[in-house]
Amino acid sequence: MPTTEPDPSRPPSERTTPDNLLHTRTGTEVSPEDMVLATGRDLTPRNLEWARRKLEAEGPDCIEKMLP
Repeated sequence: MPTTEPDPSRPPSERTTPDNLLHTRTGTEVSPEDMVLATGRDLTPRNLEWARRKLEAEGPDCIEKMLP
């Protein structure tokens, strides 16, 4: 997948992605599968259990910590 460099002639505010577009939450529930995939791991029973525990302990906003 090709990527492009931002146009340096544009002001910095137009070269960066606005914060509101960087978040993953869409108002829907975050599933253990979502958590596992967000970390780049395989969907294995062990990883799904880890995700269930993490969601239970930290809540659905923890997916934001998983992504850059």
